[in-house]
Amino acid sequence: MTETLTGGCQCGRIRYAVTVQDDDAYLCHCRMCQRATGGVSIAFKGVRIADLEWTTRPPERFRSSPIAERGFCRECGTPLTFEFLKPGETTDLTVGSFDDPGRFVPRHHFGVESLHEAWIDTHALPRIRSEDNPSTSDRWMDAIGKLPD
Repeated sequence: MTETLTGGCQCGRIRYAVTVQDDDAYLCHCRMCQRATGGVSIAFKGVRIADLEWTTRPPERFRSSPIAERGFCRECGTPLTFEFLKPGETTDLTVGSFDDPGRFVPRHHFGVESLHEAWIDTHALPRIRSEDNPSTSDRWMDAIGKLPD
């Protein structure tokens, strides 16, 4: 199932095209990823560097540790990559930056020493759609006359 997919940052300044071999992805829970995203984990899709093309411009990079750097958009702040300084054949793209992130399936957890278990199994929590929350939907309607895509 080789297919070329696209993605990019929230503001559209940085765009990419990448050939993927499968829908496998993973969740990283390491403290570096938690700090880089402000979240409890981040979803990544590993891709071959040779299969990745930055179609507008490459992301800016922040050296987040002695062994790695992270690509991001300096304008909107979208996290885009995790890359080792000493590259191998692959790099990681953030699943949320793909135009169609719903196709990917988490296959494993990484950095489980920092995993926050309560945030993983959330199936019993109530679920609220954005349009069912007047605090959010009213603001969208006032701002642009519709809910976002």
